[in-house]
Amino acid sequence: MKKILITDDSATMRKMVMAALRTLSDISFLEAANGLEALEIIAINRPDLVILDINMPDMNGMDVLRFIRNHQTFFNLPVIILSTRSDDGIKTTAVEAGVTVYLTKPFQPNMLKEIVAQQLNL
Repeated sequence: MKKILITDDSATMRKMVMAALRTLSDISFLEAANGLEALEIIAINRPDLVILDINMPDMNGMDVLRFIRNHQTFFNLPVIILSTRSDDGIKTTAVEAGVTVYLTKPFQPNMLKEIVAQQLNL
């Protein structure tokens, strides 16, 4: 079973993402409300894919992304940023930091599902 970590400070947004992906076969969900929780879950549960918001308390999504890319164990972990931030500067920063895919909110559920399925080879 593939594990997807959904990290967003909005419980409603986490539920929306899970609803969009629920029809994918052989997946389970992990949730984090901030970057620090995400790092703990990544270290303990070893998810197969991470979906990150950028603007979160305690530690933002860009910091989590940088940690993942700078840690040999997690370097190849697919990371999808799902954020309200749509400016080119933040997208460029995310690409330079090693994001796999950058999507903006509001998101298209079918597009997210397709991207996740592709990243997890489902």
